[in-house]
Amino acid sequence: MQKHCLTLDLKNDPDLIHEYIKFHQDVWPEIKESIKEAGIITLEIYNVADRLFMIIEADADFTFEKKSKLDAANPKVQEWETLMWKFQQALPGAKPGEKWTLMDKIFELK
Repeated sequence: MQKHCLTLDLKNDPDLIHEYIKFHQDVWPEIKESIKEAGIITLEIYNVADRLFMIIEADADFTFEKKSKLDAANPKVQEWETLMWKFQQALPGAKPGEKWTLMDKIFELK
């Protein structure tokens, strides 16, 4: 099993943040299916102020490249991503077109 942590900022607007959270209380079924199809077993998103934190647990065959190809070929995912970009903003220093930024693990207590 793989674990990945990613982060992203929301636009600093309380109304937009509230609306974004509401969308995630009832995620479209096609989006949930696309996540599972890519090999993601669990996906959690946490929020504080305008910062988001995502934890992905995926099977051994999961890759971000595979997920990107599946997403690009899925019109419903593209519709969702376009809608979500209304609320989101890339982190400072993100590459052009990059939304969620992969985080590096710097500590683990075992």
